[in-house]
Amino acid sequence: NQTEIKNTQKINLEKFAEILRKRAKEKSQHQCAKYVRIALEAGGADTSGHPVAASDWGPTLKKIGYKEIPEEFNKPQLGDIYIITKTDKHQYGHIAGYDGSQWISDFKQKGHRIYSDHVNYRYFRM
Repeated sequence: NQTEIKNTQKINLEKFAEILRKRAKEKSQHQCAKYVRIALEAGGADTSGHPVAASDWGPTLKKIGYKEIPEEFNKPQLGDIYIITKTDKHQYGHIAGYDGSQWISDFKQKGHRIYSDHVNYRYFRM
């Protein structure tokens, strides 16, 4: 079947985590998608054609081999990524990756709940 796309990318999740940690700031830079993208690319992912808005990253994550699964915030694994879908208040949404000990986007997060209002999550695992 010619329309079926096979993922042949091998992403080094240790390298992904290392670059997330190395580049993370103490506070948000409002560039979460850029920081996660750079870490994915450092791990070997081809993110060509990626969107700008964090909320729109689902198809790109699937293209590089991630699968959308039910939320696993209580037991995240190295390389997991979550997306917060856009809302009126958060027009670009949010994206972050798990480095094995904490969630990191463009900053080192205290947890996955970075907004106090209700948001919807999409959760991805390699």
